[in-house]
Amino acid sequence: MRILRTDESRFTGLPDYPFTPNYLDAEPGLRMHYVDEGPISADPVVMLHGEPSWSYLYRHMIPLVSAAGHRVIAPDLIGFGKSDKPSDINDYSYDRHIAWLSSWLHSLNLRNITLVCQNWGSLLGLRLAAEHPQLFQRIIVGNGMLPTGETSVPAVFSFWKAFATHSPWLPIGRIVQLGTERTLSKAEISAYEAPFPNDEYKSGARAFPKLVPVNESHPASPANKAAWRVLEKWRKPFITCFSSGDPITRGGERHMQRRIPGAHGQPHITLQGGHFLQEDSPEAFARIIVDACKSELAA
Repeated sequence: MRILRTDESRFTGLPDYPFTPNYLDAEPGLRMHYVDEGPISADPVVMLHGEPSWSYLYRHMIPLVSAAGHRVIAPDLIGFGKSDKPSDINDYSYDRHIAWLSSWLHSLNLRNITLVCQNWGSLLGLRLAAEHPQLFQRIIVGNGMLPTGETSVPAVFSFWKAFATHSPWLPIGRIVQLGTERTLSKAEISAYEAPFPNDEYKSGARAFPKLVPVNESHPASPANKAAWRVLEKWRKPFITCFSSGDPITRGGERHMQRRIPGAHGQPHITLQGGHFLQEDSPEAFARIIVDACKSELAA
């Protein structure tokens, strides 16, 4: 496996991203970066990004949640952000991402986790929680799902999959802007581009759409079905926090609210925004997290 590592200089002076970098190996020779803010003794809030973003997506939420007394940890998935990037698209698989995240989770010895996840952060995070349920105390999903290939995918996803796979041009910052209702500044768009000096670094971003189970013959389908069997018995708090303007995941929250016992009676909410609700409604999204953690303490 040929590993690429983005030079640290590309991350200098990013707007609203003052966080100290932290690193550990997801496997020998493959370094994963993560933000770790707030009191280390507090129960962790783990924020998982998706495609094609990185922990920069949560930059406005991390200080708000950590200021409320929580330890906030936001990793960059392998292939994204400051984490290492295997150069071959075939080096990426759903199971490998799960293994890399599981290794990271256990290396940090995290317990009593509040999981916050969106997009591929949900495809990975919900599997993680189902496979290690003893480590998680609540789940908050925004614009995410856990597909098994049993239902059809929206046409807009099929278009995105074809584009990511075949287009010679993959403008990461502009793609994030397309999923955001507010206008990002040029500096913010550049920050989303920072991890990727050239197209060779984008194999992880190109790989993700093909890793989504779109039919039951997909190799990840059996494991995702097994995860759903766990989630269908999940009675710990499960909160959906979707946005009003996401054509890909719209309606998915109702599916989870029906199937997961822990979702019953929770304060589910719809926030204003596009696919990347962390950009459009960061304060409201952070408030949901802080209030969810408070409510359990009160109980």
